[in-house]
Amino acid sequence: MKASRASSRPSCRVAVCCIVLAGCTSYSGWGLKPGQASLSEVVATMGNPAMSWRDPDGGEQLAYPRGPAGTQTFMVFIAPDGRLQRIEAVLDIEHFALIGPGKADRAAVLRLIGPPVPQWTSYFPTRNELVWEWQFCDSWNQLARFDVLFDATTGIVRTSYQRPALMGANGVAPWCGR
Repeated sequence: MKASRASSRPSCRVAVCCIVLAGCTSYSGWGLKPGQASLSEVVATMGNPAMSWRDPDGGEQLAYPRGPAGTQTFMVFIAPDGRLQRIEAVLDIEHFALIGPGKADRAAVLRLIGPPVPQWTSYFPTRNELVWEWQFCDSWNQLARFDVLFDATTGIVRTSYQRPALMGANGVAPWCGR
C-alpha cells in the first residue's frame, strides 16, 4: 500500500504545478487578444482590478498590481467599445522616468504605475513626506525597490529613486525569475 501512495505523489505534484503555472499566466493576461477580448474576459482571466479609471472617451484603464511578492503591475487598457486595446507591464525604468519631481502628483503616479505595496508605505512627519514603494526586476534582472517621495501636504513628487532589494543570501539582491 505504501508503494502505491508513493507512486501517486509525483503525479499529484505535477498536477499541482500545472495548476499553479496556469494561474500565474493569467496574472499577466497572457492569451488575451487585443481587439477581441472583452472587459468581462479580462476580469475572468486576471481577476478584479485593484484600481480603475474611466477615460473621457468612454475607455477604461485597470490596474493589476502583483506585489508584494510579485515584481510587476499590469495596466489594462479597454477601448470605448469594451474590447481590450493593450496590456502594459509598467514597473520598469521607462515608466519610472516619467515621474517628474515637482510635476507629478499622487494621482498621476497611481495612474502610471499603479498602487504601491500598502505595508511599505511610510509617512515621515518631521519631513512632512509620504513614501510609496514598489518591488520590481531591475535592468540586471535582480530584485529592486522603486520609491517615490511626495510632499505630504500637496501630494507633489519631491523625488524618486531605485535601490537593490538586499534581502538575499549574504545581504545581496536576489535574481528575478524571468
